[in-house]
Amino acid sequence: MGEWIRVGRKEEIPVNGAKVVMVEDSRIAVFRVGEDEFYAIDDVCSHDEASLSEGWFADRYVIECPRHGAWFDIRTGKALRMPAVYPVKTYAVKIEDDEVFVEWMPPEAEEEWGIREKG
Repeated sequence: MGEWIRVGRKEEIPVNGAKVVMVEDSRIAVFRVGEDEFYAIDDVCSHDEASLSEGWFADRYVIECPRHGAWFDIRTGKALRMPAVYPVKTYAVKIEDDEVFVEWMPPEAEEEWGIREKG
């Protein structure tokens, strides 16, 4: 449904770390768990707009926000611990020949397809 955007090579993303990429006006954090698992979420905490890529892993798939300690599941975007109560957006990730891609859809296209709730 979206467009696959190349965000770098696997080796550019540290094991158990993250790399931030800009796609249009969106900051996306691409996380690498172990050698071969990659996940991508918005790089902005839903509580206070801190950079989630600057946080640390509280658990294998849980990133802790560096500002106020909220937790997010990097697989689903779900907020797991206060003070955050709203999820962050996730992006599909694929690997082709050691290149990492995220599936991008502009926010206006998401609304057209009914993916985001209108508030």
